[in-house]
Amino acid sequence: MDTVMSREIRLKRRPVGTPTEADITLFEVSVRKPGKGEILVRNLYMSVDPYMRGRMMDRKSYIPPFQIGAVLEGGAVGQVVASEGGPFAKGDYVLSMLGWREYFVSDGSGLRKVDPTIAPIQAYLGVLGLTGFTAYVGLLEIGRPKAGDTVFVSAASGAVGSMVCQIAKLKGCRVVGSAGSDEKVAWLAEEAGIDAAFNYKRTPDLIEELGKHCQKGIDVYYENVGGDHLVAALEHMNPFGRIVLCGLISQYNATEPVPGPVNFAQILVKRLTLQGFVVGDHFDKLSRFTPEMSKWIKEGKIKWKETVVDGLENAPAAFIGLFEGKNFGKMLVKLAPDTDPILL
Repeated sequence: MDTVMSREIRLKRRPVGTPTEADITLFEVSVRKPGKGEILVRNLYMSVDPYMRGRMMDRKSYIPPFQIGAVLEGGAVGQVVASEGGPFAKGDYVLSMLGWREYFVSDGSGLRKVDPTIAPIQAYLGVLGLTGFTAYVGLLEIGRPKAGDTVFVSAASGAVGSMVCQIAKLKGCRVVGSAGSDEKVAWLAEEAGIDAAFNYKRTPDLIEELGKHCQKGIDVYYENVGGDHLVAALEHMNPFGRIVLCGLISQYNATEPVPGPVNFAQILVKRLTLQGFVVGDHFDKLSRFTPEMSKWIKEGKIKWKETVVDGLENAPAAFIGLFEGKNFGKMLVKLAPDTDPILL
C-alpha cells in the first residue's frame, strides 16, 4: 500500500466571536507510506482544548497562530501501524502534538511512547498529559500551597480544574470550587472530595457566595475563568495570597477589549502575587510529575471525567462545545477504535 486515505480538520477562516463550524472544515487527503527511518501513526484520540481559540487569531503570542488552510494541530495519542526502521515499533502507542488528523508520517521527532498499562491511552491527553501537568505545575510551582491553606479553583470540574482540586487536597489544603451545573458540583463533592463547591450559574452574587465558602479568606486562587470570578476572588484573597493565572475562558471569544477587574487595587493593598504561566516553560518538571501522578492513579487517589465525542467530523462541534460548558472534565474526540488490530 503506497498511500492511506486520511481526514483532517483545517482552519477555513478566522472566527469573529464564538467560533462556528463554518470556520473550520474537514478535508480528505492521501498520506504516503513511511520512508526509511519513519513511522506511520494512526491517531486514536485527540485533545480538544480552549487555548486553541487563541491560535485561531492572527496575533503574536507564546505560540504561533494557525494559518488559514492549514491543519489544526493539538495533542493526540495514536498507534504506530507501520515502521520502516523508525524510532518506534509497530504497535507502540505514541503521544504527539499532531492531532486533528487521522494519520501522519513521522521520523519520531516530538513523539513520546506511552504505557497503556498505567492508565487508558487517552489519559495521556488528560490526567497523565499536559492537562494534568498544567494543574500540577501551576498549583505547586506558582501557587505554592501549604497544608491548611484555602485554595479556590474556578472551572473546578474542568480538565485542569478537577486535577488542581485533587492535588491541593493531597497536599493538605481546604479546597473550594465553582462549576456550571449541579451535576458537576455533586461530582466535585462526592468524587473529587473537595470541601465545598457551588454552581456559579445559580449564584446572583458571586462575591457573597464565595465568601460563604471561604470565611477565612483565600490563600491560593487557581484562575481558569477571569471576569466576575477574578473580581470575587480578589475580594476574598488573604494578604500575600497567590493567584495562578492559567486561563481566562470567559474572555476568549470577546470582540472588544475586556476591562480589567474593578477592584484591581486589591492586588496592591493585599500585596498579592498574580502570575500567568505557560506549561511549556516548565517541561523540566515532567520527570517529577509523571511518576508522582502515576503513583496517585495506582493508589486510587485521583479521579477524572471525560467527555468523548466520536468521529473526526464531529471535532468542530466538540471544540465549540467547550465555550458552552458542554464538557465534563476532559474533552476528547475518538478517531478510531483503540481495540483494532494493527493495520499495515
